[in-house]
Amino acid sequence: MSDTICVGAISGAFGVHGEVRLKSFTADPEALADYAPLTTEDGSRSFEVQITGAIKGGFAARLSGVRSKEDADALRGTRLFAPRDRLPSLPDDEFYHADLIGLAVYDTGGAELGRVKAVLNHGAADLLELHLPGSSKTALLPFTHAAVPTVDLAAGRIVADPPDGLFE
Repeated sequence: MSDTICVGAISGAFGVHGEVRLKSFTADPEALADYAPLTTEDGSRSFEVQITGAIKGGFAARLSGVRSKEDADALRGTRLFAPRDRLPSLPDDEFYHADLIGLAVYDTGGAELGRVKAVLNHGAADLLELHLPGSSKTALLPFTHAAVPTVDLAAGRIVADPPDGLFE
């Protein structure tokens, strides 16, 4: 498991005074600033975060060291990470997306279906994007209790009962 978790992303500048548009990936979106300082994925930059207001699709925020619109624009697309130990503990039936990436997925009979490539959410519910073994193709598996009854992080495996026809 990774020592850091992606908790947000910068989607560009907000205004002309160095504020950024910030998307939060935390369960309580406004808690994002509580996990600061946040770092870039490679750890090369660190930011204190002050949320200045809610805007469509996220928040306006000030980041330490970002003083101009140009500075803010240069950070567009930057994902922000927090150390795992600063984040809340999760109940047994909840998982950080980062912990699911790379896990092997097996059907209820023990046959390998693939490996988790990504966790996607397009509004309705989470989907596991699986890289199929021996193929360059992927499949989307609903990440519901019915379709994914078991996630065993310690064993590094997921047991799935996919809807009929999904893997045929």
